[in-house]
Order: sequence, then structure tokens, then C-alpha cells
Amino acid sequence: MTIASIDIGTNTMLLLIAETENSSSKFKSVLNLQRIPRIGKGLVPGSEISEEKINDLYNILNEYIQIISRYKCDAVLLNATNAFRIASNGMQIVKDVKDKLDLEIKIITGKEEANLSYLGATSSFKTNSNNLVIDIGGGSTELIYGARDKIEFVHSYQVGVVSGTEKFYKNNPPLFSEQKNFINYVEELLKEITSKNFNPENVIAIAGTPTTLACINKKLTEYDESLIEGSFLKYDEMEDIIKELSTLTSGEIKRKYKSIVNGREDVLLAGSQILHIIMRLLNLNKVTVSARGIRYGAIADFLSKNFKD
Repeated sequence: MTIASIDIGTNTMLLLIAETENSSSKFKSVLNLQRIPRIGKGLVPGSEISEEKINDLYNILNEYIQIISRYKCDAVLLNATNAFRIASNGMQIVKDVKDKLDLEIKIITGKEEANLSYLGATSSFKTNSNNLVIDIGGGSTELIYGARDKIEFVHSYQVGVVSGTEKFYKNNPPLFSEQKNFINYVEELLKEITSKNFNPENVIAIAGTPTTLACINKKLTEYDESLIEGSFLKYDEMEDIIKELSTLTSGEIKRKYKSIVNGREDVLLAGSQILHIIMRLLNLNKVTVSARGIRYGAIADFLSKNFKD
């Protein structure tokens, strides 16, 4: 069985095509694609996703449909996250996509997003371990803690790389005062996690911020998932990268790091700061980087409900 999974985020649209192994709940990745339309650009709760971004959405969906057709996928899973949750026209877009493209987009809740992120991120780890998953998205940040195979803590915090950048960073590069205000805001928003009794064997950071930082850390000029998956980001290394990013314009970041930051050059600093703050609040010396997330979790969830090993 071949399954396509599309994750429509605030900043990215990701496509995973996977094949099941002997019609079981196990699967292997066949194709991974990323596009960065930034659907949630300028979006605040209650406002509309713009016509320009809706057109970008359709263009990418049409591209993905052709690819899905070539792979003869038996099932197509589409999940939309924070941008669709807070947009006043999110449900209308879902209806229009169904009418025009015959695709079912599911707007998942913050809790559902966290659950799928956890399933995806932990899919390559042993099932009897304690895991903390950090998912820094475009519009929100999810923290999920699971003890063995049971999720014990899930929370979606309303700050992400796009929303944080747009709200706080008006200058390029951001002023010191803007960065201080942003850091104070994130610390206040996340301060409750210091009281949580987490005891993780694995701390896994997923989504574009940690994978991009891992590329920078490894001095890669092109993204290579095989070199990123399972690699580590240390707290001190993060501090050094943030110091540099904070002094560069988005154009300078793009020129220096080239294709690995495409579509993220203006939001990478905010994402790095969010991750760094979480690590500091939880006294984490390092995190494991994973490129797996919602799209992997959606397939794992689908197969668990339809197949038994």
C-alpha cells in the first residue's frame, strides 16, 4: 500500500509518500518534498488567509496531486495546522479544495497536532522510552512528553517562527530591544514548563528550525536528511549560532548559508531563540534533531487504525 501525507503548515507544505511493509503498520519513506509558501503570512487570529496565499496553496496542491498520481497512492492524508485554525476563512478553503480538487483537508487541533508530531518524531526510537518532542512551527510551538507509549503532557503555545517574527521583529536585523522583548515574551509564555516533572531519555526537536540549524552546524551547503536525522544540537552551539544570526540581515543569512535557509532566512533567528529558551528552561544540554513530524505521524496513525501487526 502506498500512502501520501501532506502537512500544510503556517510556513511550509510538506509531502511524504510512503509504502507499507507487508500490509502492516510499518512503513518506509519513498519521497519527501518541501515547499515554503508561507500560507500564514500576516495572519492573526480571526483574519483571513490572503487570496495570494490561497493561490499558492492551490499551485502546490496541484503539483503534489500529479506526483501522488505518478506513485499511484492508495490513500491521501492532508492535515492543516495553526494557520487554518486561526483563520476566519479556513473552513471555506477546506470546502473549496474539496469542491475543486476532491481533496479532504482536515484542520487538526493543537492537541491532535502534538499527538501526530509525537508519533512521527518517535517512530525511529524504541517504544519503551520516555520522550520529549519539541515542535517549533510557523504559528505555534508544541511540547509533548510521553512516558513509554503513553502521552502524559501536551500543550500548544501560540508562538512560532512566522508569528513571532512578524509580531516583534520590525527591523532587519532586529534591534537588541526587539530581541529582548521577544525573548521575554517567549519566556513568560513557556515558564510553566519549569514545573513539569519531565524525565526524558530522548529529547527530539522537529520541524524546519532544528533541521536547518543542524545543517549550519554541520557546515552543509545542501540539505541532506541522511546526515541530519538523529544528529545533535548542543546548547552552547545554539548560543553561538544565535549570536551570529542576530547581527545579520535576512539577505546576509541567505547569501551565507545558501539553499539550506531558503524560505527561512527571515524567521530562523526567532525559531532558534524559541528552541534555545526551551532548552534553558528545561536545563537541556542537547537535543536530537529529526526531520520526521506530522506527515509521518499521520501515516503511522492511519496504519495503526487500519492494520494490526
